[in-house]
Amino acid sequence: MKTASYLTYPTFMRRYFSERVQKISVNPGFSCPNRDGKISVGGCTFCNNSSFSPDYCLQGDSITEQVKKGLQFFAHKPDYKQFIVYFQSFSNTYAPVDVLQKYYNEALSIEGVVGLSIGTRPDCVPQEVLELLADLSKKHFILLELGVESTHNDTLQRINRGHDFETSVDAICRAHNMGILTAAHLIIGLPGEDRSKILESADKMAHLPIDMLKLHQLQIIKNTAMAKQFLADPSSIPLFSCDEYIDLCIDIMERLNPNICIERFVSQSPDTWRIAPNWQLKNYEFVHRLEARIKERGAFQGRLFQI
Repeated sequence: MKTASYLTYPTFMRRYFSERVQKISVNPGFSCPNRDGKISVGGCTFCNNSSFSPDYCLQGDSITEQVKKGLQFFAHKPDYKQFIVYFQSFSNTYAPVDVLQKYYNEALSIEGVVGLSIGTRPDCVPQEVLELLADLSKKHFILLELGVESTHNDTLQRINRGHDFETSVDAICRAHNMGILTAAHLIIGLPGEDRSKILESADKMAHLPIDMLKLHQLQIIKNTAMAKQFLADPSSIPLFSCDEYIDLCIDIMERLNPNICIERFVSQSPDTWRIAPNWQLKNYEFVHRLEARIKERGAFQGRLFQI
């Protein structure tokens, strides 16, 4: 996808690679301090990792075995010769540094792997972990993906996140100061957040030293605390229609620093896991509709960004 309206992921990645690069997810079997009792045992109210983990990521398989299965899964895309291993499930910096180094090095040693994307929580990046990532980034593409989810502390408390926004700001700034590429994840439409609060989050993120932003529409996923709340009273968690969400995404885009890559605007959990919303759109269909609306509005990234 190529457009001048916003900084896309392919355009951003061309700064680092001359060829297209495919992400391959792995699950090393790490836990989360919001599940193992360090912070809580319930986890975030929206979270069910099974809803977004690919079938080839079988905990118990080695990283090498999972990557090989991922390569088979993407065999229908022969144009991709280079791969980034995405440590996706749970908190992938939540282990002793020597353990992390072992897993990361195993992934980087696989033929065709040119880098890592490491998903984790902002409260799971102590200095020694950042030093490891900074060292790896001298020779490899390394992207630290932080689940910020919201910039509002009342929301974070409501969803049982277990950290505040200040923790996210601290993690982002420390990673940036060490030269580590950093992505932030935001969930749009969390309970208690109306349009004004969401746009306030956009303004806050626009002024942080992030390299990439990933937006996720709120999805109600089976076997979560939020699902129980929604099924008991759907009005307690208002959900956006697809067109409402598209206009909100464009409003967010226009507030962002134009140097921030917008990796994606939408995510889709499998129908077998998702209770709502049901937009009946593939991701590429959503993007086509989004881009048509961007053109209709004459919108572009950074139009409302203020230094």
